[in-house]
Amino acid sequence: MSYRAPHIIVEGAVQYPLGELKGKQVLYDFEKMLTYLEAKGKLLFGKKFKIYREDREIIYKLCLYFIRDKERCSQYGIDIDKGVLLSGPVGCGKTSLMKLLKHMVPHKRPYQVIPCRNIVFSFNHIGYKAIEDYGNSQFFCFDDLGVEPTGRHFGKDCNVIGEILLSRYELFIDHGRKTHATTNLNARELEECYGNRVRSRMRELFNLIGFDRNTKDKRI
Repeated sequence: MSYRAPHIIVEGAVQYPLGELKGKQVLYDFEKMLTYLEAKGKLLFGKKFKIYREDREIIYKLCLYFIRDKERCSQYGIDIDKGVLLSGPVGCGKTSLMKLLKHMVPHKRPYQVIPCRNIVFSFNHIGYKAIEDYGNSQFFCFDDLGVEPTGRHFGKDCNVIGEILLSRYELFIDHGRKTHATTNLNARELEECYGNRVRSRMRELFNLIGFDRNTKDKRI
């Protein structure tokens, strides 16, 4: 991939054009983006990976967000300056999509996908430094928000992810730094996990993009 040609991605010996370059503007083609995403998905997750027809609409919205198509995003109520909270039932493919889509814009600074339970385990081991580490200025996607255990360090309980989300909110307000996340939970359940204060901050931090609750488990 050349930074002069952000619409062309090279994987091995194969070039994947995602659209056409018109002057300094890339005119993206959704079908070409899907072709690349399926090919890259097979490289990342194995030959059984596929893009499901019923997921095309949600992938379309995510593609618009990642290529920063402000006009079309606004039609879907998506703010390109916020992060993404991708919600949906277990096994619908949320984590895979968030790991995959960042490869479509290799000229943008990538984010790390980190399971929330791993962050809590880190807190249990090293304490509040873990909150500092993940509340800092790096780019993260927090995976499986809301189902992680309560943190406990030297006998003190801590809602680790809730504290990190408050730090990420300050980072967003002060520096425009985005945070992404995935979750199986709905808004009420998230509020039960983190409280009203964190939930209200999450509304400002994230665009909520959700799979249909009846989406099948693709891991079966």
